[in-house]
Amino acid sequence: MNAVSNYKKLLLARLIAATVTATAALPMVSYAQSADANLRGMAAPSSTVTAKNVATGYTRVTKAGTDGSYTLVSLPPGTYNVDAGPGTEQTVTLTVASTATLNLAAKAAATGNAVNAQNLGAVTVNANTLTEVTTSEVGNTVSQRQIETVPQITRNFLEFADTVPGMVFTVQQNGNTSLQAGAQAPSAINVYIDGVGQKNYVLPGGITGQTSSQGNPFPQLAIGEYKVITSNYKAEYDQISSAAITAETKSGTNEFHGELFGDWTDTWMRAETPSEIAADKKQPSHDKEYGFSFGGPIIQDKAHFFVAYEGKEYDTPIAVSPGNDSFLVPQLPASAQAQLGPSSLPFKEDLYFAKLDWEPTTRDRLEASGKFRDESAISGPGTGQAASTAVNLINYDRRFDIRWDHSADSWFNRLQFTYENAFYKPTPVEFGNGAAYFTTPSEGSQQILDVGPASPLAAQDKGQKGPSLSDDLTFNDFEWHGDHVIKMGVSYKLVSLTAQDAFNYNPQFFYYVTPAGTVADPYQVQFPIALPGTNPAVRTSDRQLGTYIQDDWTVDDHLTLNLGLRWDYEQTPSYLNWVTPQAVVNALNAPNPYPGATPGQTYAQSLALGGVNIGNYISNGHNRNAQDNEFMPRFGFSWDLNGDQAHVFHGGAGRSYDRNLYELLQLEQTKLALAEPTITFQNPINPCTPSASCIPWNPAYYGGLNVLQSLLAATTAGREVDMVSNNLKTPYSDQISLGMRNQIGEWNTDVTVARVNSYNGLVYQLGNRYANGSFWENGSQPWNDGIPGWGNLIIANNGAETKNTQLLISAEKPYTPESHWGMTIAYTYSHALQNNDSQDVTDQYAFDEETIHDYPFIGSAVARHRLVMTGSLDGPWGLLFGSKLVLATPIPGLGLACFNDTSTPSGCLPYSATPPGSHFLIGGPIFGYREIDFQVTKNFKIYGNFNGYVRLDLLNAFNWNNYSDYSTNYGSNGVLNRTPVTYDPTGNILGTPREVKLTLGIKF
Repeated sequence: MNAVSNYKKLLLARLIAATVTATAALPMVSYAQSADANLRGMAAPSSTVTAKNVATGYTRVTKAGTDGSYTLVSLPPGTYNVDAGPGTEQTVTLTVASTATLNLAAKAAATGNAVNAQNLGAVTVNANTLTEVTTSEVGNTVSQRQIETVPQITRNFLEFADTVPGMVFTVQQNGNTSLQAGAQAPSAINVYIDGVGQKNYVLPGGITGQTSSQGNPFPQLAIGEYKVITSNYKAEYDQISSAAITAETKSGTNEFHGELFGDWTDTWMRAETPSEIAADKKQPSHDKEYGFSFGGPIIQDKAHFFVAYEGKEYDTPIAVSPGNDSFLVPQLPASAQAQLGPSSLPFKEDLYFAKLDWEPTTRDRLEASGKFRDESAISGPGTGQAASTAVNLINYDRRFDIRWDHSADSWFNRLQFTYENAFYKPTPVEFGNGAAYFTTPSEGSQQILDVGPASPLAAQDKGQKGPSLSDDLTFNDFEWHGDHVIKMGVSYKLVSLTAQDAFNYNPQFFYYVTPAGTVADPYQVQFPIALPGTNPAVRTSDRQLGTYIQDDWTVDDHLTLNLGLRWDYEQTPSYLNWVTPQAVVNALNAPNPYPGATPGQTYAQSLALGGVNIGNYISNGHNRNAQDNEFMPRFGFSWDLNGDQAHVFHGGAGRSYDRNLYELLQLEQTKLALAEPTITFQNPINPCTPSASCIPWNPAYYGGLNVLQSLLAATTAGREVDMVSNNLKTPYSDQISLGMRNQIGEWNTDVTVARVNSYNGLVYQLGNRYANGSFWENGSQPWNDGIPGWGNLIIANNGAETKNTQLLISAEKPYTPESHWGMTIAYTYSHALQNNDSQDVTDQYAFDEETIHDYPFIGSAVARHRLVMTGSLDGPWGLLFGSKLVLATPIPGLGLACFNDTSTPSGCLPYSATPPGSHFLIGGPIFGYREIDFQVTKNFKIYGNFNGYVRLDLLNAFNWNNYSDYSTNYGSNGVLNRTPVTYDPTGNILGTPREVKLTLGIKF
C-alpha cells in the first residue's frame, strides 16, 4: 500500500512539474466542458462511497483514501443518496458544473443550504442542496426554480443569464436576441450543452443559429439548469474570451413524466410602441409558443428516454426609423417617407430534442442525443431599413452527440462523438434596384434610410458542418500535500466551413439628402459583378486541436488552488493557402496614376509612404502560418477563512483565446469572386476624377444589372480588393478578479472586482493612400484613390481592443419549501472602453481613422450601472408568484462626431456620449432601461397524477419605453453640443411595451 501511495505522489509531482512539457508534447489533447457535478469530502478511511441518483437509479462508487478523502467526478446534476456505510447516509442535490463538499461522518449534518424538497414524480424527497463556494470562477447558477418562475419575454433559456452580474440579455424590438458579457461582442461567448460547445465559427452571435434571429437555441423544456461563468474559468473551456454558459439537459427517470404547454399574446394584449403612437396606427401582431416534453424508463434503474419539442410563431411589430440625422427626413422623397413608421416581422421556428441513456453497470453510462432546429423569418426592417429591404431568413441547426462514461475508484473516462450541421441562408424578398439616402460628406456621409430591394450583401450562405471525437480522462485520488483532481483528454475536430457573402442581383443607388431636398440624380451605384474563373462560395476544411491540464488542488480545509494550462491550435486552409491573384499584385506595383505621384512611383510605394507595407498582405500560398503559441495559463485560488465555507476569499488570473470568425477571413476571396464595385457619378457635392469608376450620370443606368455590369465587363475598375494580414493573430482576453463569498443566514452573497481586457480583434480599414502617402487631405480621405484599375483597397489587421473593470455584486436567498420564497439580486458597475466608434459591438469595420491604433479609447456601449432582481413566492390556493426588476443607466451612443473640430484633419472625432435618461418612480432622470415584470401561476389537479396550470405574465407592467435608437446633433463651428446624443422618442425600443401573455399547460 505504501508503495502504491509513494508511486502516486511521485507521479503527481512529475505531472505538476512537467505541465508545460506535457502540454506541448500532446497537441491533440483537449477536454469537453462538462456540465456535470463533482462531489468530494471526507469519510471513514478506505470506506466505499456510493452515490445513487434518486430519480434514475444511476449509481456510482469510489473508495476513500487512507486519510478518508474521496472524490466522485462527473455526476449528472440531480438528487443523490450518498453513503459511506451505516449511519452515514445523506440525501443531497448537486448543481450543474459545480464541485461540492460533503463529509460522511456518522450522524453528521451536511454542509450546504437549508433542506430543499425535490419533487421527483410521485415521491417528494427532502434533500440538502450543496452550494459551491470554494471556486475561483466568477459567476453563478441559474436554477430550475428560476427558469420556471421568473417572467420572460421569450422562451430562450439564455434570457435568465442576465440574473448573473456582468451579463446582458437583449431583446430588440424586431425580436432578435443576443447575450453579451462585459464590453465584448456576443461572438466572444460560448455555450456548452451537455459538455459540447455550440460555437459559431462563421458568424457573430456566439453560438450557431443566434445571428439576427428571434429563435431559441434549445428547447427550454429540455434544460435542467445551467451555470454562467463570466471570467476565470478553468482550462477546460476553449474558444471563448468573455463568458461561458454550461447547461445540463434533462433525462428520463424511473417514472413517466411529461408536460404540454401553449402561450399566446396578441395585438390587443399589448400596448402601442412609440412608432405606432406617432403613426396613430397599431400594427397587428401575435406571439405563439407551444410544446411538450415526455420522458420515462425503458428499463428501471438502467435505461431511460426523454423527448422535447417547442414551436414558436411570431409576428413582431417593428419601427422603420431613420438611421441618422432625422431632421432631414422631410427632405426625403415622399415615396421613401411613406415607408417610415410601424411594420412587422413574421417568424416561425421548430425545435426538437431527444435523448437516450443506458447504464449497463455501476461503472458505465451511455448517452445519445440529438437536436434539430429549423426556422424561417422576414428580417431586416428597422433602423435605417424600410420594409421593402426585407430578406427571407432560413436558419437551421442540427447536432448529434454520443458518449460513453466509464468510472473506476480512482479515475473517470468519457469518450464522446459529436456531429454538427448549422447554416444561415437569407435571401431578399424583392428584386430590382434599391435606393440608399445619405447625408453629404460635410455632414459625415451618414445613412438616413435604405428602401427597395435589399443589397446583394443581404443574401448569404454561411455555415459549418462536421464531426469531432474526444476522449477525456480525470484522476480523482492523487494525494500530495493535499488532495488533487487532475483532468486531461484528447480531442480532434474537422469541420467544413462555408461562406458566400453576396449574390448576383439588386444594384443599389445612393442619393444625397441636403436641407434643400434630395438630389434628383444618384451620386453613386454599387452592384455585384462576377470575376471569371472564380467562385463566390468559399469552402474550407477547418482543423481544430488543443491540449490542457487542470489541477484542482485542495491543500487543506482553508486553501484550494485551481492550476491550469491550455493550448489551442487551428488551421484554416482557405486563409493559409490563399494566393493573391497576380493581376492584383501587378496593379499594386503599377505606376500610380493619381495627382501628386512622382514619375515612376508605384502605387505600392505610395502605400509605403503612408505606412502600409503591402507585402504584409500579399500571400503566395506559403507565407502564412497558423498561430501556434496560444498558451493560456489559468490560476485561481479560494481561501476559506474559517474552514466552514461561510466566508471565502477567491481570486484568479488567466488568459483565454477565442477565434477569428470565418466570415471575415474569407472576404479576400469572395469580394474578388463576386465584387460589389462602386461607380461614382460626377456631381458638384463630391467631385471625382474621370475614370472607369467616375463617369457622368445617365438615366439608362436604371435599366438593370446587365446595363451596369456592361460598364465594367472588360475591366476590374471599381472592384474592391480586400486583403488580410499574413501575420494574423487570434483574439484573446486577459482576466483577473478578486472577491469574497459569504453565507449570511439563508443568504449567499458574492462581491467581486473583475478586470477583463480583450486584444487582437480583427478589423477592416481603408488601405488607400494619396500619392504622397497621406490619409487626409483637405479633410477628406482617399476613397477615390483605390488600386489602379481596380477599386478601393480594404485591409484587415488585428488591433481592436476593449478594457472593462467591473464591480459584481450578487445576493441570493435560495427557495425552500419551508420559507416558501426565493430571491436573487445582481448588480453590475462597469467602466468599459473600446478603441472604435461603432455602436454595434459586432461591427468589425473602422474607416474613420487611418489605423485602428489611431482611435482613442472611448466609452463602450455598456450601461454604467445595471441591477437585476428576481423573486418567487408560494401563495395560497395553489398560486405561484414570480417577478423581475431590471434597471440600467443609459447605454452611451457611439459615433463619429462631426462639428468642424479644428484639432482633427477631418473636423470629426470618435465620440461616446450618454443620452439623458428617464425617471424610475422617484429620483432623477438617470435610467435608460426600466422594466418590472410579474407572473402568477394557478396550479390545479385534473385527475390522478395529471395536473394543470394557468399562467399569466405581465411584462413591462408600467409600459416604460426603453429606447434603442439615437438621434445625434454633435454641433458645429468647432463647438460640441452639451447634449449631442438623445434617444429617438418615435424609434425602436428594447424588450417589449406593456404586454400580457397567457399560458396553459398540463404536467404529469
